[in-house]
Formats: sequence, C-alpha cells, structure tokens
Amino acid sequence: MIHAVLIFNTSGVARLTKFYSPIQQSAQTLVEKIYALVSGRPAGLCNFLDAPELEAFLKPKDGDGEKLRVVYRSYATLYFVFVVDSAESELGILDLIQVFVESLDNAFENVCELDLVFHFDEAHHILAEIIQGGLVLETNVTEIDRAVQEAAKARKESFASANPLSLGGGGAVGSRSAGLQTPLGWLAGRLTGVGAR
Repeated sequence: MIHAVLIFNTSGVARLTKFYSPIQQSAQTLVEKIYALVSGRPAGLCNFLDAPELEAFLKPKDGDGEKLRVVYRSYATLYFVFVVDSAESELGILDLIQVFVESLDNAFENVCELDLVFHFDEAHHILAEIIQGGLVLETNVTEIDRAVQEAAKARKESFASANPLSLGGGGAVGSRSAGLQTPLGWLAGRLTGVGAR
C-alpha cells in the first residue's frame, strides 16, 4: 500500500502532500523528517531506503508492524517521494513516479515548481487519477491525460453555464445561458454597430 505521496523542493518546502494513512503527528514534522532522509543521500545511491523512524508518524491501518520504505526520485529542484510498505515493489513505484511526472508534464507543458503552487488542484486531480486510497488505479499516461482533459472541459463548461458574465461560450444545448448574450458581447455589439436598430 502507498501510505503517502509528497513533493517538496530542494529547500524542504512541501508543494504537494497526500496521505493515505492516518498521521499520528504533525504533517510538517513528517515532511521535515523525510526531507532529512532524502536530501542527505548522495546521488549515486539507490532511490529507496528503509525508514523505521517513520513508523511513529504513519501507523499502518492494520497495525501489523510492516516496515515502511521511502521511494523517491529527484527531478531538477523537486523531490517526488512515495512512502510505501513492503507489499509494494520499489521498482514499480519508481515507474509510478515516472508516470506521475509524465502526466504532470503533459498537463503543464514541462512542469515546474510554480505549476504545483498555482495549480495544486490540477496536480491533486492527476494524482487522484493514478492513486485512490493508497492503491494504484491507472498507469497509462494517455488514459490519465484523457481523463484530466475531460474533467477540465467539464469544469470549464460548468463554470460558463453557472456564470452568465463569464467569457466562456456557455451556449451549449441545455445550459442556463443558452440564447443569452454576455454583457461584454452586448457592449461590443453596440460599439461596432452589430445588432443596432
């Protein structure tokens, strides 16, 4: 099971946190502890390590005392960290991190730290398409991108239909603003003489 997904920068500032197990102590303290584990490792070492010191922070749901592992990967100024138990394959999680990063790259066109700061909701949505309840749902980048684009389109249409003053068309069949003209469209028409009597 995946117990936590964290993204933080090289200074240790968390940019995305998602926990799939109850946290026994402060989330910030947990991020600092994981940052201390990961940031101090030389680049030549493998990208996963046993982390018995995290058991005080993340207790497995069934309490059987499984050992936790930290699987991470560093991309530019960001660390992508997954905290997993022994049921997960470390190499499989490294592949999952790659899928997550590719999906973020497709959504944000070369993802950077600011994308995660200003579009945290989209980053969480992409993560939710990949992982639910600590279990992997989807690993096909094309399917993840399709689902994210459909959700973004639905959000945009919902916003446009609920906000008649929005500049989004909203003229879809069955929408609230079907047949209504936005005030900006009305004003532009009056200024250009279109629709004048």
